[in-house]
Amino acid sequence: MAITKVPLTKAAMRKEIPAGDEPLVDTTASLLLRSKRLERLQKKRHQKEAASKQYATFLDLPSELILNILSLLRPSDIFTLSQVNHGLQNFILKDASRIAGTVIAERYSILTRCFPLPVLLENVDKEAHSALLDNERQAKHLQIHKKPYQHVQTPDPRTICTCLTCMLTWNNLCLLVDFAHWQQNLEQGEPIPMVPRGKNPKWNQTLISANAAVVQKALYNTLWYARILEQHLKSIVGSIRRHGNNAGNKRRRFRMTVQDAATETDAFLSRSRPPSMDFPFHRDSYYMLEAYLPNRGWNSEVNGWVYMPATQHDRDVEFVKTWAKRRREVAAEAKELKEVS
Repeated sequence: MAITKVPLTKAAMRKEIPAGDEPLVDTTASLLLRSKRLERLQKKRHQKEAASKQYATFLDLPSELILNILSLLRPSDIFTLSQVNHGLQNFILKDASRIAGTVIAERYSILTRCFPLPVLLENVDKEAHSALLDNERQAKHLQIHKKPYQHVQTPDPRTICTCLTCMLTWNNLCLLVDFAHWQQNLEQGEPIPMVPRGKNPKWNQTLISANAAVVQKALYNTLWYARILEQHLKSIVGSIRRHGNNAGNKRRRFRMTVQDAATETDAFLSRSRPPSMDFPFHRDSYYMLEAYLPNRGWNSEVNGWVYMPATQHDRDVEFVKTWAKRRREVAAEAKELKEVS
């Protein structure tokens, strides 16, 4: 016989509960799990979630806006910024010429005309290469300009153009780096170590090689060129201030105000003053050197400075090509005369 279970109603259940007893209450709860393994897993999960969140960075700005911001900085600040991370470094290197061009135009428009860059030989008309590298020309025509100065390293003729203009611009840029190196000595009144005539100690070889390496970088990266101009402006400001504090120095100098120095631009160098075109052939000249600004002269008719034309390099290269052509013609004529005789 099958037994049928009849569910109890609530009333019946209440009847079965003995008088005086309270109904049972379910107080069970999930146990709190504590294990080092579980904590490690939770920590990894939280780290993963945090890493997956997107945060806005400087590089998330539009490229044009980033370039505008960088153009407001000094070249030294741009180099410092490039060391923050690889992303910024790659961005700056990719647009180095554009950034440096804007900075130079805003801050060093005068200095860049006084100190143009020498032209790389690879960028010169190949027809002129043989003439520029001619041993006779290197030995005779450039001897005075290739003189091994104690403070300037002779350039590699296979790297840069050796026309007269490029030789002078190379010497000038190397001079700027060397002049900047000795600013602390000049400020503190410490003598600059002199190199005896005919000697070239190891420390001096190391120094001028390092200076030349900086100029070499400037040939390929315009930011390095802007950095050289920045440092020379700093040297000029320091020199003017130093000579101005010397009551015994009555020479005429650039009028520079505190505001001029604070702008960190070369705009005040457009004012009239005696030209400083003589190349400092020795470090002894550094003591009295105030504002070395070659390749320009004051024109009273226009009441302003007149600078060396940008086409001077091309003219010099054409002159070298003409010289080589004339030498070939003379050699041919001499050969004909020899054959006739």
